[in-house]
Amino acid sequence: SRPSQDQDQRPTILCFIAEMAESIGSGKSWLISVPSKIPVLESSCVVIPCEYDYPTKGNLWKKWRGYWTRGDETVASNNPKFKLKQEFKGRSRITGTIESNDCTWQLDDVRETDTGPKTCLNNYLTSNFVKIVDCTGVPEPPVMTVSVNNHASATCTVTHACPSSPPKFSWSHPGKTKTSSKKLKEGLWSTKSTLTFTPEEADFNKPLKCTVNFNDKKTTEGSVLLVKKST
Repeated sequence: SRPSQDQDQRPTILCFIAEMAESIGSGKSWLISVPSKIPVLESSCVVIPCEYDYPTKGNLWKKWRGYWTRGDETVASNNPKFKLKQEFKGRSRITGTIESNDCTWQLDDVRETDTGPKTCLNNYLTSNFVKIVDCTGVPEPPVMTVSVNNHASATCTVTHACPSSPPKFSWSHPGKTKTSSKKLKEGLWSTKSTLTFTPEEADFNKPLKCTVNFNDKKTTEGSVLLVKKST
C-alpha cells in the first residue's frame, strides 16, 4: 500500500516511489538518478532533479503516479487526490512529468526541520536517497571579479539550489547589467550578474558593491575595489 499520511514527522530523507496498476517484475533493473545530497538556504526553495528508467518488457502502465517520501510519510505526489500533511501543504510538489521519466521535486520555503540523517524504506519497485544538508540561515557572500580597460566590467556570482526562482542582483553603481545561470552538478546552479560601465575618476579606489537577494527573504553582499589600470 501507499505510504501512510498519518505517521509522525521524521528527519527529511527522501525516496522517490513509482506506483503502477499492474506489476511488471521485481524491479531489479530499475534505475533512478538523484543527487546524494544538496546544500540549501533556509526560506529559499530547493529543486531536486530526478530521472528514472524502467524495464521496457512486461505489462504496460495504466497510470503514472509518483511519490516522494520521508520514512513512512509522503511529502509530495502528482496524485491530485492525495492530501499532504500541513507541514508540506502548499510548498511541496512534483514538477517533473512522471510519464516522461522525470520525477523532479520542488520544496519551497525550506526549513531547518527539512534536514536529517539518511533513513529510508525501500517500497514499491524503486527508490533512492537524497539528503537535504547544511540548511543555513545565512547565505554565503558572492564571488566577485572586476577588470578595467576602456570600460569597467564586474561580475557577482552565487551558487544556489532554486533554479525556478533565481536570486536577484543589485549594484552600487549604475550601468548595463546582464544575468545568466548555468547548471552545476548535484542539483546546484550558478547565477552570475555582470555590470559594465564607463568609470569616472571619482569611481576609482572605491568599493563596488553587489547585493544578492534570495527569494525576497535573505540577502548577502560582496564588494571589490575599483583600481585604475596603470599606463
